Amino acid sequence: MEEQEIENSYIFFPEQDLLMTPRNVGLSYEDVYFTTDDGVNLHGWYIPNQNSDKVLLFFHGNGGNISHRVENLQFLHALGLNIFIFDYRGYGQSGGVASENGTYQDAEAALSYLTSAKGISLSRIVVFGRSLGGAVAIDLACRHSFPAIILESTFTSFADLLRPFFPSIADAIKDTFNSLKKIKRISAPLLFFHGNRDELVAYDNGKELFTAANEPKEFYHIEGAGHNDTYYFGGEPYWQKTKEFIERNL
Repeated sequence: MEEQEIENSYIFFPEQDLLMTPRNVGLSYEDVYFTTDDGVNLHGWYIPNQNSDKVLLFFHGNGGNISHRVENLQFLHALGLNIFIFDYRGYGQSGGVASENGTYQDAEAALSYLTSAKGISLSRIVVFGRSLGGAVAIDLACRHSFPAIILESTFTSFADLLRPFFPSIADAIKDTFNSLKKIKRISAPLLFFHGNRDELVAYDNGKELFTAANEPKEFYHIEGAGHNDTYYFGGEPYWQKTKEFIERNL
């Protein structure tokens, strides 16, 4: 099986239909369309907050699309943040076909949209990456100096994630989304969230990535949380930790 076929079969699970928008939870938003350096048209939402100059750049996981994160966006907006979330190529209303290098190009284009089209200083942007989005965020942070980075339920490499389930496939993609190799290149403050019952990314795998990271860093253990329910189990302390980390570093 070709490497691209492996990525499409085991890594990316996009959905095209948008099930809802921020308007469904009472948030105003802007539909944003922008283009990557290799000519792929991407779609996202910019959710303004008139009381803040801080922007959270949200990198979502490998399934669904931005519409599956609307509730999460509502909670984050309530912390007093502007939010920019977009779909990688092949997801939602974005064009193209998903690939590892494609997600990295998509991330660069999203950041360029914020700094160029929106005129937002890099010093006011906090990066948030969940699961596969954490790997995309780490790659981007290797090339840009952000004031704060939040990584949730993310992994050392996609091969390490797959190894307990598909060991032969893991061996074939050993260097795919290899965050462990990249994280030492980041000097920005890091906040890690991980549930101790994560059924997809092993808790110990998340701790291994944290251990490899440079200071300053924090690891926030979420008792009882699986892969996709961190903020439910984390409750109010989870949101307070997020808010405190952002306010301290921006």
